[in-house]
Amino acid sequence: MYNRSCQLYEEACALLPGGVNSPVRACKNVDSIPLFIARAYAGHLVDADGNDYIDFVLSWGPMLLGHTDPSVTGALAAALARGTSYGAPCPAEIELAREIVAAMPGVEMVRMVNSGTEATMSALRLARGVTGRDKVIKFVGCYHGHADSFLAAAGSGVATLSIPGTPGVPRAVVEDTLLAPYNDLDAVTELFSRHGENIAAIIVEPVAANMGLVLPLPGFLEGLRKLCDEYRALLIFDEVITGFRLDYGSAQQRFNIDPDLVTMGKIIGGGLPVGAFGGKKRFMEHIAPAGDIYQAGTLSGNPLAMAAGVATLRKLKNCDYTALEKRTADFAKSLADILRGKGVDVQMPTIASMFSPFFCSTPVANFAEAQKSDQKIFASFYKQMRMRGIYLAPSGFETGMTSFAHTDEDFARALEAASSLDFGK
Repeated sequence: MYNRSCQLYEEACALLPGGVNSPVRACKNVDSIPLFIARAYAGHLVDADGNDYIDFVLSWGPMLLGHTDPSVTGALAAALARGTSYGAPCPAEIELAREIVAAMPGVEMVRMVNSGTEATMSALRLARGVTGRDKVIKFVGCYHGHADSFLAAAGSGVATLSIPGTPGVPRAVVEDTLLAPYNDLDAVTELFSRHGENIAAIIVEPVAANMGLVLPLPGFLEGLRKLCDEYRALLIFDEVITGFRLDYGSAQQRFNIDPDLVTMGKIIGGGLPVGAFGGKKRFMEHIAPAGDIYQAGTLSGNPLAMAAGVATLRKLKNCDYTALEKRTADFAKSLADILRGKGVDVQMPTIASMFSPFFCSTPVANFAEAQKSDQKIFASFYKQMRMRGIYLAPSGFETGMTSFAHTDEDFARALEAASSLDFGK
């Protein structure tokens, strides 16, 4: 089934470290070779061997409209005819900024960048600059990109490959990164009691989606907001995954929390390489050239990404998020029921268009509990589903995604595939 992918992987290993350009794609922890994708459409991928898969990864989240949505590809085609990069301002960046500010309650100004990592790195620099403090609180298992400060106890690919942080990050850099378990407000309170005068910010995924899907417990996000207000630290919502996926107004609107700064990822560019950070005007005006905190990027505001982003957000504005959430929840519940019927313990949290199987007997509220999920069962689940044409993230610490392009037939086909699994129990 995978002859061409095997050949391409062999060629890639001679040219790319590990044969891939992002570690989790290598599929090592699920004892598989990576699939090389030839094309995509709606809620599907087609690999280099011509195999068709229902896609529940969606480029790790941004393809909420599905692949090759006509309104997005049409906007891209028109932009392409006007040139691919200017290194100068273009009208579309104003249009996209206006859409973001109108949608996100916590954002008054925005700066375009080129990735989620660049967005989180820049937001932290801004928080440190405006507060005059160095320390940041992050949560164990939350992933905020691969900037040095955030690779302490990161989730996602770092957890998948069992890398403890990473070589190459100076100890002095992560000494200013304070760690707390996700959903543990008492631990955060203790950190503030010890370091409050030196803490610039808390950065948090409002819904953790890089240790599998872990929802915030009632009062957790509200408690973070209160602590930041008390100690005059900034609250940074990392909405690289949740932005425009959890709700059109993102997590901040869904949970009615007002962050000081917000980071965004590729969904604001229809899946193209793009990111942004934004927030309150009184903070954002410290960014150069308005202020003295430097940040720059030759491709920031790239006309292709801006055009795709405007088309994406304008279409999402009129999409029925409530209906997709119900379809996703129904699918996840049915999937969990099928798996339990095969004798495996599974937890299946869902929210909006996200779901995540944890192969364990008790609910998951933090990374330590996520690590109790049976990764051998997950690997078997992944491989068997892939053989049946269902494309899932090759890691038990990632989150499944659905899109507005997925059909009832797609969900039914995935459930049919799950019904034929054999875990040898």
